[in-house]
Amino acid sequence: MKAWFGRKKQRDRDRYYLLPGMGGRALRRKRRMILQWSIATGLIVSAAVACILYFLSTSR
Repeated sequence: MKAWFGRKKQRDRDRYYLLPGMGGRALRRKRRMILQWSIATGLIVSAAVACILYFLSTSR
């Protein structure tokens, strides 16, 4: 074990466990859903901004 400022490093503090949905197939499914929602939100927001700019430029 490594010493860190005079104290021995505890191995249990470095150990972590993955909960369901944090790895493997569930994580890929979760990331794919987040990507799809991000793309859909980006398209909607960009269409709204384009409509606002269009109506502002043609109102004169």
